[in-house]
Amino acid sequence: MQITVLVLILALLTVIGFQMGRTRAAASVGGRVVELHSVPSYHGFYVALWAGLPALFLFVLWTASEGWLIMQMVLASLPARLTSGDPQALNLLKADILNIAHGISTGRESDPDVVAAAQHYGTLRDIGDWSLLAVGSCLAVVGLAYGHRRIGPDLRARNRVERVVSVALIVCSLVAILTTVGIVLSLLFEALRFFAVVSPLEFLFGTHWSPQMAMRADQVGSSGSFGAIPLFAGTLLITVIAMVVAVPIGLMSAIYMSEYANPAVRTWLKPILEILAGIPTVVYGFFAALTMAPFVRVIGQDLGLDVSSESALSAGIVMGVMIIPFVSSLSDDVINAVPQSLRDGSYGLGATKSETIRQVVVPAALPGIVAAIMLAVSRAIGETMIVTMAAGLTANLTANPLEAVTTVTTQIATLLVGDQEFDSPKTLSAFGLGLVLFLVTLSLNMVALRVVQKYREKYD
Repeated sequence: MQITVLVLILALLTVIGFQMGRTRAAASVGGRVVELHSVPSYHGFYVALWAGLPALFLFVLWTASEGWLIMQMVLASLPARLTSGDPQALNLLKADILNIAHGISTGRESDPDVVAAAQHYGTLRDIGDWSLLAVGSCLAVVGLAYGHRRIGPDLRARNRVERVVSVALIVCSLVAILTTVGIVLSLLFEALRFFAVVSPLEFLFGTHWSPQMAMRADQVGSSGSFGAIPLFAGTLLITVIAMVVAVPIGLMSAIYMSEYANPAVRTWLKPILEILAGIPTVVYGFFAALTMAPFVRVIGQDLGLDVSSESALSAGIVMGVMIIPFVSSLSDDVINAVPQSLRDGSYGLGATKSETIRQVVVPAALPGIVAAIMLAVSRAIGETMIVTMAAGLTANLTANPLEAVTTVTTQIATLLVGDQEFDSPKTLSAFGLGLVLFLVTLSLNMVALRVVQKYREKYD
């Protein structure tokens, strides 16, 4: 509640500051705005920034540190018998405090000291939110007054506002870059922990995947096999089937829409194709499991073939349908970018429309088409739900599309479902798979970029 009130106050004060800045700037020169260094709107933005930015910075700082700071204060007030355990016990204690403070049952009888700590946590949280509201509001008012007082004919408001905007753009760019770096590093560090237990050669070249581990030393069970070749083979098999479906249909659709269809047909045909990209993948998974898989099995039985109830063929076909818009839309844009003068020159030499498309338009658009196909391949490799629901979880090393297979992404989702301990090879193997998947998709994107840069045609 307090946070919402603070946001509304900041929004109101920034609007008021903008209007006050504009009005004061015009009044400072008697309405002759040409005497101002910057137009009045920049003065308004200048005051609005002073009203909003300091309080916004305080809000972000407090939001980022509030949970940790309050939890440390709560833990400091607890008896030593509760806080002197190992890190896992301390993390469990923190989770219990948070659950009780938010009214979530822990499923067991709670220690009275933990209940009191949860109440203390809630009290400190309320005090912190009210303090943030008071300090933030005062800071916004002080910033508004300071910015309004600085308004004058010689104020370089435009320069200062644009400097703030530039800094904001740089910060946003750094957030995106640092987030990517953080994802890569977290994936890499956990994968290195996995490879410290399991040999990379066994992982990359082993042919048996069974990540189940014995829970006790005397337990009869598997010690875990982490040969990922069946997963890579299954991923490749389903991706090839998907691309066999998506590339011809998508490319032919793009050629028809750009070269043959009249504008009226193109207007409604292209959005219909692009709707396929907006359908949730879980819906495709239902369709693959309930419709395509039985259809493929019946057709196979009519032909005397032994078809698994969960086959790579059914998953690949449905995945190919899902990927069609990636190929058709991007290829259509690339083909439309080919200059009309090339077509006219081909027609002038006596070539037919189909010959012009085959020998002029498609070769000229080939780099973009290859990039679209590479993007579609990356999308197919990263698909999870369709494979999980239609192809199953069996790690078979086979090239037969009528058998059940699994993929890298499906195994990652399976390994990380539920409560897991991130100190066992079984769980850490998901990060090894993720690292390989990341490197493969990165390589595909680099190949697509290289193809576009090397073979791109430039026209006047």
